[in-house]
Amino acid sequence: MGTIESRLQDLGLKLPAPLVLPSPNRTSAVQVKDMLYLSGHGAALLEDESVMRRGKLGREVSQEEGYRTARALALKMLATIKHHVGDLDRVARVVKILGMINAVPDFERHNKVLDGASDLLFEVFGPEIGCHGRSSVGVGGLVADQPVEIEGIFLIRT
Repeated sequence: MGTIESRLQDLGLKLPAPLVLPSPNRTSAVQVKDMLYLSGHGAALLEDESVMRRGKLGREVSQEEGYRTARALALKMLATIKHHVGDLDRVARVVKILGMINAVPDFERHNKVLDGASDLLFEVFGPEIGCHGRSSVGVGGLVADQPVEIEGIFLIRT
C-alpha cells in the first residue's frame, strides 16, 4: 500500500468504485504526457447514500449537504485517478478543479460547497501536492438534477 492510500486509511476513508462512463465515445480521464484530465464526476453516480445525489443548492440541498457531496466526489475522483494511473503516489500535483454547483439563482456560496472537495484533496495530499487552483460556478441545472459535478487536472509522475 502506498503513502496516499495509507493516508486515506488513516483518515478512515475507503476508495469507492472509479467512474466508468457508459459510452464508448468518452472516458472518465485522458492522460496527455504528464497531465491527467478528469471528466466531470457528478453526484448522481455516487454510491454513498449519506450524501445528496439530487436537488438544487438553496432549495432541496443545504450548503453543508453540498459540502459533503463535493467531498464524496473528490474521493471518487481519487478512485478514478488510481484506475487510470495505477497508484495515487504518482500524483505530483493537484493542478486545478472546477466545481459546477446546481443552485437557485440567489445562492451565493458556491465556493463553500466546493470546499468539500478542496479540503479532502488538501488533507490527502498535503500542502505541497494538494494545494490547487480552482473555479466554482453556479449553474441552472445539471444532468439528473445532481447538485454538484467536479472535474480536475492532475500532474502525474511518469
